[in-house]
Amino acid sequence: MAKILIVEDDVAFCQMLETFLTKKGYEVNASHTGNDALAKIKSNNYDIVLTDVRLPDRDGNEILQILKEEHPGTKVILMTGYAEVNLAVDAIKTGAFDYISKPINPEKMLQVVKSALENEEDQVTDKPTKSQKEISKRKVEGSYVAGVSDASKKLSDYIKLVAPTNMSVLIIGDSGTGKEYVAKNIHDQSKRAKETFIAVDCGAIPKEIASSEFFGHIKGSFTGAVNDKTGHFQAANGGTLFLDEIGNLNYELQVQLLRALQERKIKPVGSNQEINVDIRVIAATNEDLKKAVENGDFREDLYHRLNEFSIQVPALRKRKDDLMLFADHFLEKANEELERDVVGFSDEALELLHSYSWPGNLREMQNTIKRSVLLATGKIIDVDALPMQMQTETKEEESYSLFKNKNEQELILDALEQANGNKSKAARILSIDRKTLYNKLKQYDIKL
Repeated sequence: MAKILIVEDDVAFCQMLETFLTKKGYEVNASHTGNDALAKIKSNNYDIVLTDVRLPDRDGNEILQILKEEHPGTKVILMTGYAEVNLAVDAIKTGAFDYISKPINPEKMLQVVKSALENEEDQVTDKPTKSQKEISKRKVEGSYVAGVSDASKKLSDYIKLVAPTNMSVLIIGDSGTGKEYVAKNIHDQSKRAKETFIAVDCGAIPKEIASSEFFGHIKGSFTGAVNDKTGHFQAANGGTLFLDEIGNLNYELQVQLLRALQERKIKPVGSNQEINVDIRVIAATNEDLKKAVENGDFREDLYHRLNEFSIQVPALRKRKDDLMLFADHFLEKANEELERDVVGFSDEALELLHSYSWPGNLREMQNTIKRSVLLATGKIIDVDALPMQMQTETKEEESYSLFKNKNEQELILDALEQANGNKSKAARILSIDRKTLYNKLKQYDIKL
């Protein structure tokens, strides 16, 4: 059993990490000061020391230096805020195994811990040692980042609730919010997880071949049908069919889709034989389908068939507490794809990441960070590597800019709802201080 020492002065956070790693099968000790940690290190042999960079009595790098001299076999993993990323980079150069940025994703931390232990096993068995670049490179495993904000927690709760069922799910959200990742996460947590997940962009299918794409066709059924074709429904049989941008389906195909969902049978184009299918359908849209139903553009019966359970995916501007989790994830992903070794952002770049409204949501952030990693001239992404439109966007353009919006009272109520009544969180969402929020609550006679 691997032995781990956690050095963290935030007692509650330290206890959370200790409980998490203990449940994963590790023997864990904890210290809240550097001096206490050094005392434990003298009387114990630890495989890993997980330490904060900033401690009330010592610097995390001091602990690293002592371990390097007296216990060279112990792996050191630093926990750091982005403002201290330069310290972490220097620490890796002087012997730290890796660093983890706060806010910490426990699963990601577990991956780094496992990687440290695997590296130790490699050395024990005389396998070729990894280069420092390979050691410090944190692999991206999986694509779904759950997030820690209230909005993200609510989203995760809904996913866990509906995933084990066979209910059809309608995912609603702005473009770029990650609706397909949510759908895949539902599939991965469902009883169909070992079966196929088929994603279809309904807006990219030409009207003329839509029926063939969904239901397949037999050879010779129309000009150009030189072979039999398996449609999306049959390909997803036993698994999950994800229909992205469902609002783009033409009315004729809506009728065929409704019939297939009701009867769980399909008939390939040109065939007289029906095929039974067992699929779960998850649909997504960035349109107002209710309005489309009212306008006669979308069938009401199909809408209700798809909307057995609905999930709203929040825009990135409503997930400010998650912003650096996503940024860190996309940074790692870009490093792998571009074979770079960028480790973080400058203070000015961080400020810009936080103040920007991200109208393109996660898709825009991923593209922005990938481009910035390519342009970065060193280990840190500076503000010059970020797109010009981010630097020129004014605060008046921010959709949550208070005092510039006529629906100020609605914005306040919306922020309070997102924060579950927590005034401090609501103030952060609105980008104002608590005193200003209290004055506004009094002005509009909003009582909690």
